[in-house]
Amino acid sequence: MYFDTHTHLNDEAFLGKEEEYVARAKENGVTKMAIVGCNQETNAQSLALSTKFPELYSIIGFHPTDIKEYNEQTEQQLEAQLAEEKVVALGEIGVDYYWMEDPKEDQEKIFRRQLAIARNLHLPVSIHTRSKEKDSFEAYEDVYRILKEEKVPGIIHSFNGNVEWMERFLDLGMHISFSGVVTFKNAKMVQEAAKKVPKEAFLIETDAPYLAPVPKRGKQNEPAYVRYVAEYIADLCAVTPEEIAKQTMHNACTLFGIEEEK
Repeated sequence: MYFDTHTHLNDEAFLGKEEEYVARAKENGVTKMAIVGCNQETNAQSLALSTKFPELYSIIGFHPTDIKEYNEQTEQQLEAQLAEEKVVALGEIGVDYYWMEDPKEDQEKIFRRQLAIARNLHLPVSIHTRSKEKDSFEAYEDVYRILKEEKVPGIIHSFNGNVEWMERFLDLGMHISFSGVVTFKNAKMVQEAAKKVPKEAFLIETDAPYLAPVPKRGKQNEPAYVRYVAEYIADLCAVTPEEIAKQTMHNACTLFGIEEEK
């Protein structure tokens, strides 16, 4: 049984067909998933979906490209929403230097404000990091510095760094989540990290509808495809997909405070 710890079933790509995608996920062994919000609209949609479907949970917050919406009123609304029963983390939050919708200083300010809320509410966070250049770790450098100061545990979502960066984030108590990126032919450093990640700090995700894994690369991603991420990593680490499923399910449920199915 798989736990897709980061998926956007609240994206317009799935609108009106959520039931179909949840059913297909179940057919592929995906029994739990976290629906991640980025702004007021998608946060509300995440909460609605996790209320409707027992196997869905919510991660809500303001993505760095959506911080123009963030103010005292929306912050108060977010704090109220975070108290809802099916919310398991605050996210996705962080920095994005690729689209650079807002200056670094503004991104850091809102990132820190949301980290403070998570710390006060004892919630883990789901972290977005994207640098301007493909092989740059500029975003990781800033996120590491901020997390080291703020001391809030959580997830480095869709990890695309190397072993050294993985180890640095592990030292801060973070979990490392692998998406379809790990299956890409040119993602050698991510694959090396997947081989060395400690079993207790390891998660899997789709980030659907983005980053579809091989053999679905180039198509719209969906939660059912998290099994391909698990199967690839199992092959990489010479273990069974069932072992990956069991360990990542345990890790996610422990981090999110969810009772595991027996």
